[in-house]
Amino acid sequence: MRDVLPDIMRWWRSGLRFGLATVVSTFKSAPRPPGAAMAVRGDEVVGSVSGGCVEGAVFELAAEIDEPVLQRYGVSDDEAFAVGLTCGGIIDVFVEPVSIETYPEMGDIYESVRRHEPVAVATIISGPGRVGARRVVWPDRAGGSLGVPRLDDAVDDDVRGMLAQGLTGVRRYGPQGERRLDELAVFVQSFAPPPRMLVFGAIDFAAAVARIGKFLGYHVTVCDARPVFATAKRFPDADEVVVKWPHDYLSSVKVDERTAICVLTHDPKFDVPLLEVALRTPAGYVGAMGSRRTHEDRLKRLREAGLSEEELSRLRSPIGLDLGARTPEETAVSIAAELIQTRWGGSGRPLTDTDGRIHGEP
Repeated sequence: MRDVLPDIMRWWRSGLRFGLATVVSTFKSAPRPPGAAMAVRGDEVVGSVSGGCVEGAVFELAAEIDEPVLQRYGVSDDEAFAVGLTCGGIIDVFVEPVSIETYPEMGDIYESVRRHEPVAVATIISGPGRVGARRVVWPDRAGGSLGVPRLDDAVDDDVRGMLAQGLTGVRRYGPQGERRLDELAVFVQSFAPPPRMLVFGAIDFAAAVARIGKFLGYHVTVCDARPVFATAKRFPDADEVVVKWPHDYLSSVKVDERTAICVLTHDPKFDVPLLEVALRTPAGYVGAMGSRRTHEDRLKRLREAGLSEEELSRLRSPIGLDLGARTPEETAVSIAAELIQTRWGGSGRPLTDTDGRIHGEP
């Protein structure tokens, strides 16, 4: 829903009523992930729930919605040939009427997203509870209610864990919040701040990596100790350019499991002290550029610096997947491919050589 928030906030602030359709579950090869949303007001539409496959059917439902409803589209639907997903997947879409009266928390949600403050929305989408009941959860507070205090408490705990990981999906509970039961389905949509990409080394490869990192949704920082190279003009796609010794800068910033660290300096005086710090952070990805000879020399220096074999095993070097890349742009694609593989657990092999499910779990 993040992509449509600016548009629907305009309607919401004007006191207008509209229909909001959100993908809450997907099966097989569904084209849009949970959280994808489409809003409808009259003949005006923003967003998408399927990339075109079932937009018409969802539009008709959202345009006339009076009560929240959970609708399934896809090959299991009796109307599969009319509105089914051409990719053979199945999506569950939750459609609800929205206005200031029905969704009073939307203003607070929007402001948190705008300020990059973590926030998640938990909505009952099916079961014996109040379908459409909503609870908004921040790391340090919560608002609204799902109707039962014990359910609110259980959902708060689970949502904060999902929010910390940036996860969106359905959780099931009993009517009183019992985790061992599953009569009640709650959709949790996390609006976590963009993950960070820290690119070290102000070289032409870094410009390409910054560009593709921004495209993938990262908040990109380029850092180098040399002010003549580390300039905003040379890295227009970066959110920030920092002139500082790389290891000093990394020691001063917050790093979490979603952070990607790309070390492109391939100079021992920069990358060895930097990797000493990087490999001891919880970063989900640490990659370093260089030849295989450079990699072996780097490992030797890092062992001499006291890093353990377990810590060294986290290092992805030479950085990127084996795509035969040569140019900075091609190298950036290979790094991006490895980032995606790390996040979702893909094999990195051509899909024509694989079978089974295409989209994996994080």
